[in-house]
Amino acid sequence: MDDGRLIECATEARQRVYAPYSGFAVGAALLCADGRVFSGGNVENLSFGLTCCAERVAIFSAIAAGTSDFRCIAIVADTEAPVSPCGACRQVMAEFNPSLRILLANLRGAVEEYSLAELLPRPSTGILNRPAN
Repeated sequence: MDDGRLIECATEARQRVYAPYSGFAVGAALLCADGRVFSGGNVENLSFGLTCCAERVAIFSAIAAGTSDFRCIAIVADTEAPVSPCGACRQVMAEFNPSLRILLANLRGAVEEYSLAELLPRPSTGILNRPAN
């Protein structure tokens, strides 16, 4: 799948969010090694800490479907500059692919590309500054 189509999938997922509190809709589309794409939109909760970001919705959907070999994720929001994943999402991504390719896009057509390693250095070192078991 080419980058443009993956971004389109994320844009489509953005239409299916549940964001009644912030009104901030984010869509994500995750490309797996087997060619499948899993998408997700953010799901808010009145207790904002229980909100789940679009990226994690897509990742958890893929895991629930039995795959965890991720190649690329596209993230789309209606922002001036492309939106960047939060720290929690970055850490979840690192659990499965510390060098995941990340496409950030907005509705105006701006696209930025990063590797997860650029956005989250030392992902396998925990808060005690030692590798996970």
